[in-house]
Amino acid sequence: VEYHDHTSTTIYVRFPVTTASTPEIEGAAIVIWTTTPWTMPGNRAVAYGPDIDYVVLEVTETAADSLAVVGEKIVIAEARVGAVTSDVGITAHTIHAHLKGAALAGTICRHPLHGQGYDYDVPALGADFATTEEGTGVVHIAPGHGADDWELGIANGIEVPQTVSEDGTYFDHIPLFAGQHVYKCNGPVADTLQQAGGLMKRGTLVHRYPHSWRSKKPLIFRNTAQWFISMEKTGLRKKVLKAIDETRFVPAKGQNRLRGMIEDRPDWCVSRQRAWGVPITVFVNKASGEPLRDQAVMDRIIAIFQAEGSDAWFASDPQRFLGDTYKADDYEQVTDILDVWFDSGSTHAFVLESGEWALKSPASLYLEGSDQHRGWFHSSLLESCGTRGRAPYEAVLTHGFVMAEDGQKMSKSLNNSVSPQDVTDQLGADILRLWVVGSDYAEDLRIGPEILKQQSDVYRRLRNTLRFVLGNLNDFDEDEKIAPADMPELDRWVLHRLWEMDRLIRKNCDDFQFHMLFNEIHNFCAMDLSAFYLDIRKDALYCDHADSPRRRASRTVLDELFTCLTRWFAPFICFTAEEVWQTRYPDSPSIHLQSFPEIPATWRDDALAAKWKKIREVRRVVTGALEIERAEKRIGSSLQARPVVHTSAATQALFDGLDAAELFITSGAEFSSQPAPENAFRMDDIKDVGVVSVRSAAEKCPRCYQFPPDIGINPSHPDICGRCATVVSQNRATGE
Repeated sequence: VEYHDHTSTTIYVRFPVTTASTPEIEGAAIVIWTTTPWTMPGNRAVAYGPDIDYVVLEVTETAADSLAVVGEKIVIAEARVGAVTSDVGITAHTIHAHLKGAALAGTICRHPLHGQGYDYDVPALGADFATTEEGTGVVHIAPGHGADDWELGIANGIEVPQTVSEDGTYFDHIPLFAGQHVYKCNGPVADTLQQAGGLMKRGTLVHRYPHSWRSKKPLIFRNTAQWFISMEKTGLRKKVLKAIDETRFVPAKGQNRLRGMIEDRPDWCVSRQRAWGVPITVFVNKASGEPLRDQAVMDRIIAIFQAEGSDAWFASDPQRFLGDTYKADDYEQVTDILDVWFDSGSTHAFVLESGEWALKSPASLYLEGSDQHRGWFHSSLLESCGTRGRAPYEAVLTHGFVMAEDGQKMSKSLNNSVSPQDVTDQLGADILRLWVVGSDYAEDLRIGPEILKQQSDVYRRLRNTLRFVLGNLNDFDEDEKIAPADMPELDRWVLHRLWEMDRLIRKNCDDFQFHMLFNEIHNFCAMDLSAFYLDIRKDALYCDHADSPRRRASRTVLDELFTCLTRWFAPFICFTAEEVWQTRYPDSPSIHLQSFPEIPATWRDDALAAKWKKIREVRRVVTGALEIERAEKRIGSSLQARPVVHTSAATQALFDGLDAAELFITSGAEFSSQPAPENAFRMDDIKDVGVVSVRSAAEKCPRCYQFPPDIGINPSHPDICGRCATVVSQNRATGE
């Protein structure tokens, strides 16, 4: 439905009071105003606002061309007196009474065409939709031509008349206007009302009016006979509400949204009048009006549909379905089709229960956009609860919609659309998948060049982490592994972090919190690995002897990291994970046939984690101090520094047995219990640590790039440090 400007005929019409709820309105007429004169044959009530102030107005003077009558009394809203009297040509009047709308309850009026086939009572009914924004403050009610009117009529036990047929003409039983098209009847209706003394004014109004989005022609609203599924007769509403309580919703707010819709929804109208669709396979007995209920007939219909498709309903002789038991002449074959949402709501039956696939029922998860609380989630729930007494799903996941980078809706006119194929062609599918998993689907998702550039940067960092791990596992085998108990603390801390990550990842997977899962993995790779562990262990990996316990421990940890990261990455950067996996294991099955790793509980070490949390805080202060030294060009790299760390004895004790210089990636480090000098570097959130940067006076070792004091200590290798000289000698001795 679209709304366009349209010129309508307007009329003011008198409804004479026959039974007054209060003496003030005896002998008066309630006046309505409408832009649809053609609906007057369908009038069955008038509606007032219970809280609106009304007046009883007597006409004392009129304009020459006015249809108002001097001496008549009318009931209209007080706020509309000026507009109404001006519009209908009342030039003078007297107010006889003021009353609230609620005082009109129980009033009965006479139809203005009484005596011409419209001989029924017209009650005055209270309605919240009656306002004083236009008209008279009283609304004429035609239950067959508007949702508000229909609901008000049904609520008050008013029979809804059938007035207009599907071709837009009045039914033959409509007095005075039978067979006439409604669009051509606005004038005749007004003329007839005027002749009967019911018309007070005729006019025109240009206003927004509903039009068909296809034909661009104006529309009318009319009631039609439809097929409904009751929410109450078989307790469907209660079953559905119970099922909602037993269903998991992600995000949780979806539960209240769907519950509110079910609590307030009317019966489900499942029939539509279309030229195509799934037919409602019902025969109605012409004599009784009752649907035919016969399983043999239904089985025959099912067999024919399975063989020929549902179009057979429209193409076949009805007798073919009825068989020999019933005569087609005695039954009307329903030609309505099912609401398409009924079609979608049945997917759980023919997908999960068809037997073609080994699938469980109910489904583990339904996932769709947030609009489907009113659509697929809704219809599926109604149908499953109505036929199976339970929800068709165990959980419902709702996601937002993809928007442009600035939050606007994508459109061709704004040239802000992003094609997934273009992203894949230009950046690769893994970048697009990374954007998906990194976005919070609970809200609308934004995408555009800058956002994709950020994802590309993230991807490069993740790929570099994998490249480093893979590159440092060359020729690694089981014999090189060492047990966690024999590892340095730093390596055991990484194993503990893998245990923590495993728990976080599994929980986030179970909770469908994929963006949080991704954030955890990304932060782990960026902060714990690249900026900390891998950075520290480069020296051992590159410069230690191949058989050194420190290097073997590091490679053992890298092997575990490879096992975990490739499996954790596989669901969202699937091509990269497969590439890395096949590079190391070219003859093994795909990474996507692997399960998540089972992390040993023995890797957990909460005390070690707490200790290293404090160590990393100290390291963060040292790193901050060295960044300033680099920025001021007093050092070129952190290895040129020998920082002095001023901190408490308790904090210093954390480093007992550890190589602080190795952890700081410096060529030396000292601790002091003395108060830090004024020029020491500090961080506001780490109170007991101050760092003074001191440049190393030693020479640079060309092999390890450190500045140790023992360069040349080994006369066989006068240009390198003692550690490197030992390693080189060992390598030569073993022929490496």
